[in-house]
Amino acid sequence: MPSNDVRILAQAAVPTVAAGAIAAVVSGVVAGGKGAIGAVVGTVIVIAFMGIGLYALQRTAKSLPQLFQMMGLMLYAAQILLLFVFMAAFKNTTLFNPRAFAITLAVATIAWIAAQTRAHMKAKILYVEPDSVSSSRSSKSEKPEKSGHSS
Repeated sequence: MPSNDVRILAQAAVPTVAAGAIAAVVSGVVAGGKGAIGAVVGTVIVIAFMGIGLYALQRTAKSLPQLFQMMGLMLYAAQILLLFVFMAAFKNTTLFNPRAFAITLAVATIAWIAAQTRAHMKAKILYVEPDSVSSSRSSKSEKPEKSGHSS
């Protein structure tokens, strides 16, 4: 992963982990040990889903840039849908507190999206790679190209 991608991943993951830690403490106080476990599981699921999604989106941007916007919209819709599926699947579990799990999923998702948006806005990502521009100029022949109408 290039350094910009890793930086964006870290800038999105760290606030999400912080939000998850706060949610785990609050859930532990309110709902006991099962609440804390539910909050931790919710945070881990959000970080895994969103991290894999960011990785897939960055690979798509590099290999198929014309599909980047469509892939981004489809990816976020799929991620949100899968998070709702997880909430529905674990709503009656006895392994952890489902309410703490669901609230943490929502809070951690919002924290990830907000942090990722901020990271992208603050990133200084070049639209054109300087190496490819300079190498394409130097690879051209030294003769000046004809321009205009030839007679």
